Amino acid sequence: MDFGTLKPAAAAAGDGIVKDATTATFAKDVLEASKTALVLVDFWAPWCGPCKQLTPVLEKVVRSYNGKVRLVKINTDENAGIAGQLRIQSLPTVYAFRDGRPLDGFMGAQPETVIRQLIDKLVGPADPADEGDDIEAVLASGDEALAAGDVVGAAEVYAAVLDVDQGNPRGLLGLAKVYLQSADLKRAEATLDLIAPASRKLPGYDSTKAAIELAKKAGGTDKRAELETRLAANPADHQARFDLAVALAAKGEKAQAVGHLIEIVRISPQWNEGAARQQLLQFFEAWGHKDPDTVDGRRKLSVLLFR
Repeated sequence: MDFGTLKPAAAAAGDGIVKDATTATFAKDVLEASKTALVLVDFWAPWCGPCKQLTPVLEKVVRSYNGKVRLVKINTDENAGIAGQLRIQSLPTVYAFRDGRPLDGFMGAQPETVIRQLIDKLVGPADPADEGDDIEAVLASGDEALAAGDVVGAAEVYAAVLDVDQGNPRGLLGLAKVYLQSADLKRAEATLDLIAPASRKLPGYDSTKAAIELAKKAGGTDKRAELETRLAANPADHQARFDLAVALAAKGEKAQAVGHLIEIVRISPQWNEGAARQQLLQFFEAWGHKDPDTVDGRRKLSVLLFR
């Protein structure tokens, strides 16, 4: 997955709290510096989606400790030697150095709470006035990763949030979406059911539930070829056209799915007690009201209903 060029955020001029390092400067920037302050070393790469999510959270947290903690960022693509020596196996990886040696660390994008817990364990808490929970910002980064197609990166973000707050509704919703995109419908449904009833009005809950129901209706077997053959032999076979629409929608071919159901509504709007129109409405709910195929489908349905 191409995330473009990932550029580390610049440190405030001259403060030395956040900086980039190389294999050549590692001894000075990390080993020597860790004798006077805790140094977090962020191993990242331009192609790493979770790295892009983690960096701003790390910088915010480190700066809140007013010099007691420093952040050093190392691009592993350009500094493979030091990454190999420290046995970096996945990205992002963060190591905490003090007195010239690594003490602790973590892998994957983590929320602010987890990062603070690590630092507080090693140096004590920051000024209470500067503390804060950045879980919402981390969740937003997970949503962005999922929208970009980075299912693995999104799953890591949501899982990290749920490690801190097991009942977080947005975290559970995000993880349900991850399972849905991975075609693990059983886990998607079970995860969505963990959201407390009082929190089920959050944006995205209804559309995710509808999408799960749609995927379940499509089933695990692709009968597209069989249905297309039936429809070619008898264009008036509304059941075959209806089932084909559901199968197409499950494969992401939304425009074709809408087209088949619109055709049923056009020819026989009351077929099967209006099943085609009801299925269209379920599609629209599952895809969201801003989806281009939803907008186009609603327009076509309105033309038929109010002609």
